[in-house]
Amino acid sequence: MSYIIFHNPRCKKSRAGLAYLQTKGIEPIIRDYQKEPFTKAEFKDLLMKLSMKPGDLVRKQEDDYKKKYAGKNFSDHEWTLILLENPKLITRPVVVRDFKAVIGDPVENIDRLLKAK
Repeated sequence: MSYIIFHNPRCKKSRAGLAYLQTKGIEPIIRDYQKEPFTKAEFKDLLMKLSMKPGDLVRKQEDDYKKKYAGKNFSDHEWTLILLENPKLITRPVVVRDFKAVIGDPVENIDRLLKAK
C-alpha cells in the first residue's frame, strides 16, 4: 500500500504533513501539484476519495481568492476549472492511500489513513 502526498514544498503546513508521514516511517510518493498539475480526471478522483466538493478545497486565505473569487457563487464544475487553473488555491497537503484521502491539516487527520484497513 502506497501513500501519495500532494505537496507544496513552500507551504509550512504541507511540509508538516510530509514530516508527519516520515515520522511514522512512511516515505510517500511526493507530487508537487503546482509543478505537475492535476488533470481533470485526477482532480475528480481526488474529490471522490476525499468525499468533498471542489469548493471545499479552496484556500480562502489566499490573496487571489480574496481578489477574484470571494463572495461569488460558483458551481462545482466552475470551481473545478478555477482550481485546475489556479492550483495554489487548493488546500494542502492532501494525502492519499488507496481509495481514501484526507487533508493533512492538522497533521492528525493523516491518522485516519494510517488506521484504515
